[in-house]
Amino acid sequence: MDFASTLSMYFHPKATTTTSFTADGCMLLRSRMFFSTKLHYVHSGRRRLQFETFAIKNASGSSGRSARGRRVYRESQSEAGPLTAVPVKEIASFVLPVGSFVVVTFVMWKLVEKLIMPKRSKAPAAEKKTTDGVKWSFAAGTNLLPNFGAKIERESKLRLNDFAQELRSFNIVDMSGRNFGDEGLFFLAESLAYNQVVEEVNFAANGITAEGIKAFDGILQSNIYLKTLNLSGNTIGDEGAKALCNILVDNNGIQKLQLNSTGLGDEGAKAIAEMLKKNSTLRTLELNNNLIDYSGFSGLAEALLENKSLQSLYLNGNYGGALGASSLAKGLEGNKALRELFLHGNSIGDEGVRALIAGLSIHKGKLTALDIGNNMITSKGAFHVAEYVKRSKTLLWLNVYMNDIKDEGAEKIADALKENRSITNIDLGGNDIHAKGITAISEVLKDNTVITALELGYNPMGSDGAKALSDVLKFHGNIKTLMLGWCKIGAKGAEFIADTLKYNNTISTLDLRANGLSDEGAKCLARSLKVVNEALVSLDLGFNEIRDEGAFAISQALKANEDVRLTSLNLSSNFLTKLGQSALTDARDHVYEMNEKELSIGF
Repeated sequence: MDFASTLSMYFHPKATTTTSFTADGCMLLRSRMFFSTKLHYVHSGRRRLQFETFAIKNASGSSGRSARGRRVYRESQSEAGPLTAVPVKEIASFVLPVGSFVVVTFVMWKLVEKLIMPKRSKAPAAEKKTTDGVKWSFAAGTNLLPNFGAKIERESKLRLNDFAQELRSFNIVDMSGRNFGDEGLFFLAESLAYNQVVEEVNFAANGITAEGIKAFDGILQSNIYLKTLNLSGNTIGDEGAKALCNILVDNNGIQKLQLNSTGLGDEGAKAIAEMLKKNSTLRTLELNNNLIDYSGFSGLAEALLENKSLQSLYLNGNYGGALGASSLAKGLEGNKALRELFLHGNSIGDEGVRALIAGLSIHKGKLTALDIGNNMITSKGAFHVAEYVKRSKTLLWLNVYMNDIKDEGAEKIADALKENRSITNIDLGGNDIHAKGITAISEVLKDNTVITALELGYNPMGSDGAKALSDVLKFHGNIKTLMLGWCKIGAKGAEFIADTLKYNNTISTLDLRANGLSDEGAKCLARSLKVVNEALVSLDLGFNEIRDEGAFAISQALKANEDVRLTSLNLSSNFLTKLGQSALTDARDHVYEMNEKELSIGF
């Protein structure tokens, strides 16, 4: 059956000049050509292709060139024989419609597939990128670039080799803050095995975790020469403490263990307590700034009943409270070895200090240092402290800093100090003590020559308190270090202190920071600096609103004193210009030229 089909194609090339060739090789140029063709083909037994029309239109409109173009085209068509033209035309007529159909069908199928087919979810394994092959290095992000990471890894290994060499060469090695982590510790720990050189190692703040503590297993058991191990600032937690204690049970060398700020809690403290029951070499244990509560304090108290070697216990900045202090007191009752106890910042309060003092009173050992600062102790608690001070014959250092004993508590402690002849260093700073309480303490110094260091800073004593203290220290006492910072003594109080310095021959360190001395107070002190004082070597006048006028007075005094003994003068955080600083610098140089002594001046 015969049938006819028509395929129309329109070609619209861009408006550019085109080139064609004639049969004999001649080149023709045509500009802005537009083609329009229409093909008809008829199917009847065999396929036959017939061109109905073929026209070439020249956009330029030249009739001569148009005629020549038609003639050249006809000649070229006539030269191409029927044997070559017909098969090509038949193939083109078949391929073009079929190809177009295939392309359109494929595009339509892909669109339907995207709309209908559900999205495939990623496999769990594909969601997580493997981290195999990532090596430890000192710097973060060094694995982002392979070449750079390899370079850093080589440098890290070299540095670790240097650290290991230090451990084998020096008896004191400080590797704090190197951030070598667990892998670095595994490498360095090998250098401690059977090491007979190093005695003190500081591994503080190195990113070591509980996993890294395992590096010491089999190492510390065989090392009897290492005396001090510092792991502070590493978040080893309770698990790390347990692993370390299992190792130290069999250690016979380490005498000082520092585990400050390591995230220890009650479980870690209990593990340490079990270790203390068996360990007989540890002398100093530092557990400051951790998370130890009442339960951990109870465990340590039980260990104190059995341990006979521990002499210093640091528990500052934990959460013992009144119950923790009470439980610790029970452990102290039967302990004879402990010499120093530090409980700063545990909020033990008046009840806690009462229980603690009761345990210390029964304590059969010789306690030399007691720190109960920042524990919310009032004048009521100060009464119990005073009672212990009266009876103690071994206590050398007492810290009651940053409590709230006020004048009443200061008077009670002052009465106790009249009977005590052992305490050399006492800190009563930050207790809201006014002139009345300072006067009571000053009276003690008339007959007490044992106290050499007195901290009274952060107490609003005013100029009256400064006068009471100065009147006594002018000719009495044996105070070498006097701390009076932030006491609101003003220029008037500075005048009293300056008058004391003219006669006193014991005070070597004087702190007068933040007292509002101004230029007037500086001038008063300058007059005393002109007089030969063989004792004073350090004077701190920071934060006192001193200007150039006061600086000039001090510089002139230093130049006038031919035998000045001062080696340190602090005038930082004042209002000095370059003129005042220059005057002080000249005075420093003058002192060196005259006495060949170095004078350090800070501004």
